[in-house]
Amino acid sequence: MARKIKIPNERLKRFAREEQKRKKNIRNKRKYYLIVCEGEATEPNYFEGLKQDLPKGVLTSYQIDVEGTGMNTQSLLNEASRLKAEYEKNQGRTVDRLWVVFDRDSFSANNFNSAIQRCKENKPEIGCAWSNEAFELWYLLHFHYFENAMSRKDFKGLIENNLKPFLGEDFRYEKNSERMYAWLKQHASLEDAIRNGKRLAELYGERQNYSNHNPCTMVWILVEELMELKYVK
Repeated sequence: MARKIKIPNERLKRFAREEQKRKKNIRNKRKYYLIVCEGEATEPNYFEGLKQDLPKGVLTSYQIDVEGTGMNTQSLLNEASRLKAEYEKNQGRTVDRLWVVFDRDSFSANNFNSAIQRCKENKPEIGCAWSNEAFELWYLLHFHYFENAMSRKDFKGLIENNLKPFLGEDFRYEKNSERMYAWLKQHASLEDAIRNGKRLAELYGERQNYSNHNPCTMVWILVEELMELKYVK
């Protein structure tokens, strides 16, 4: 019978302190992404799903936090700046990349356009994943390219029509579903969505009247940026 070796408590405590220090050093070296969303559930649920699907090791090298606020455009930007400052104070480290995610909805053209411009002019620039009219356009681009103007009421039926062949005729789209990312991954193409998003953006060129860019979404930029993150040793 093998003899058990008793390790002194002092050595165990030292090992524990060194391990805690090692883990803290790893956390401090991680780049920090903060994604602040207009919606409280729809967008955060999608990005949480995407986060868990990032290439192996990425979440060791990057901390990615997703916040849903229930706020819109200008108030969302104010809240994003507040959250960034709060995170940096509480965690004692810098947020390396701040993104906001919001829709045109029924907000005024001036409100929508100025929010996007404010992101561009901020130092450092705030990543802006806006959609006109709604975030659900990003879902549809996984299936098809669209360039005809749409209203919010159009999206539900189009999403259902594209997913019913896979999920059954009884499928009904629920805005805050936690399963949309998984369904899109299984039955559609993220690569097509990124390609279709880029194609839409090119349609409008450098014009800055973003409220008239319907349909259009810049969610693809954030998604592509996240998907291209690499494990850093």
